[in-house]
Amino acid sequence: MENISVGVVIVAFNSGQEVVDCTESVLAAARAAGLGLRVVVVDNASGDDTVARLRDWASGATSYLPAETLPFAIDPLPKPLSLPEGGPELAPAPEAPVALIHSGANRGFAGGVNTGLAYLARFSDLRHMWVLNPDSVVPPESLVALKAELARGESYGLMGGRVTYLDPPDMIQIDGGGRVNRRTGVSINSNLGASHATTPSARAEDMDFIMGANVIASRAFYDSVGPMREDYFLYYEEVDWAMRRGDLPLAYCEGLRIYHLAGTAIGSPTLSKLASPFSLYFKHRGRMMFVRRFLPGARLSAYAYTLAYAARCVLRDRQPKAAAAVLRGALGLGAPQAIRDRLGPEACRIAFGK
Repeated sequence: MENISVGVVIVAFNSGQEVVDCTESVLAAARAAGLGLRVVVVDNASGDDTVARLRDWASGATSYLPAETLPFAIDPLPKPLSLPEGGPELAPAPEAPVALIHSGANRGFAGGVNTGLAYLARFSDLRHMWVLNPDSVVPPESLVALKAELARGESYGLMGGRVTYLDPPDMIQIDGGGRVNRRTGVSINSNLGASHATTPSARAEDMDFIMGANVIASRAFYDSVGPMREDYFLYYEEVDWAMRRGDLPLAYCEGLRIYHLAGTAIGSPTLSKLASPFSLYFKHRGRMMFVRRFLPGARLSAYAYTLAYAARCVLRDRQPKAAAAVLRGALGLGAPQAIRDRLGPEACRIAFGK
């Protein structure tokens, strides 16, 4: 077995086959690259067959067949795989390549990530902790690049790589991370919509944050800064995390590319569609929470942006429910009943403190 220095956290919520594809791809890529890593999947109380699919996959009860739409080949791992599972206090299982933690509730993105990070932190040999979205897949060459980058031994706080859409695969969703507009709090993805084939890599020194769908935290960062803030619930937790890094620099790994389906669980926007009201509510709620913490002098201009965005939802997009979600999220008026019904009582308590 390779020396294991990288841990991977994948947070699942009604992720179905996607989290199986993600886990298989990253483990298979690590095997091909000769990079030792261990994976922890944190299930945020999925109401579908996510857990059953993971168990069947690990046991070999269901033969793994890569989707025909994948833009690269996966050499499936031999099964069965050991899959220890339990609650957040699950004891470390050094010989298991993947573990499954039941968080017990929909704790949001940061809550799920923090549960996984706490598990990985119990392995003293892990020097790097990688957060991956469940609707992403990792080609083998990406972990060849990551292994080479980590072997350089450069100090860093958070590291990212290129994220392209799964469809179309040549389109960049974000290149490592992005910038934050100091007047509005809006996060801006590096190289969004550009061609992977023709676009030079972004530079870490030009970034304020690394995207949470593909972010690696050094052990030094985690020990110094701690986990993500959970009160955002969704969105901006990785931007907040990066803003607290102190002197630890952001880094970019050339060649660390993942493919991301994007927006499958919460209706995040793509270049071709508006975000769902659920996504818009938490996006603008998180933006204003971030502004109040890090850009307090920009509150008025950030609220002005809110009003302009809501007006555009009504006048241009003919989406009054989207406008209402934007306003309620940014102004702290509480979630619309449809969002509260979707979350359920326990998740609402976690997200809103009541």
